Amino acid sequence: MKRLMMLSAAALLSVAWMTPSAMAGGVAEIGDAGKGRVIFNKGLGDDVPACATCHGKGGMGADEMGTPRLAYQVQKYVWKQLEDFATDKRIDNVMYQMNDIAKALTAEQRRDVAAYVHTLKTPFMGSDLDQMRKDDEEIGVVHKGQIIVEFGIPSRGIPACMSCHAFHGRAAGNIYPAIGGQRYVYLKHELEAFRLGHSTPSSEDEMARDNDLMGQMRNVATKLKDEDIANVAAFLTVARPATAGNPSAPRR
Repeated sequence: MKRLMMLSAAALLSVAWMTPSAMAGGVAEIGDAGKGRVIFNKGLGDDVPACATCHGKGGMGADEMGTPRLAYQVQKYVWKQLEDFATDKRIDNVMYQMNDIAKALTAEQRRDVAAYVHTLKTPFMGSDLDQMRKDDEEIGVVHKGQIIVEFGIPSRGIPACMSCHAFHGRAAGNIYPAIGGQRYVYLKHELEAFRLGHSTPSSEDEMARDNDLMGQMRNVATKLKDEDIANVAAFLTVARPATAGNPSAPRR
């Protein structure tokens, strides 16, 4: 019964992401991946540089720039983030460019970019934590992060990450984004931003993030210590989306 209630809630949330025209047609709006590919790889003049400039040609992101991996990301999540950047519901506090870029795109072009991003399926093994340690960067402990991702910390009211983001953070439907295989620096930064966003709106502090659905991430992040965040990020960046017994990656 509890599982059915969770699925029903997820279904309602999924509908909330659709525009009225999309709901009328019974399906979510989908952009033109071909047009999105041009924007992603070539940009649209001075106001819209190529997305690949910061996110990489295959949408792999870069730890040195703090940009996220986009490959294998949920299409509707990418679309929502672009819309949130365009309306300042989310502030780009990494590269300080996404708000202006999203505003320079039309609503149709934002859908096109999201559609193209969804086609990026380059396999990714996560950030090179060993190299980052050699470069004297402080990195979390992978096995400690795995415990939080898979089981949470019940004594502190912290749920397992996979209860929403699915096995090893490989994404769940159209609601919860893929966080497994994401860049370490980006994961750590966003968890810290959500934690700040629990007490401070992004309108008052640009380092805060508060565009999560129903404040779910903020409610979790506020209970995480610095070491918890580093540990979770360390595990998720190297987490695989499938088990040894079932090597097939999920289809979306």
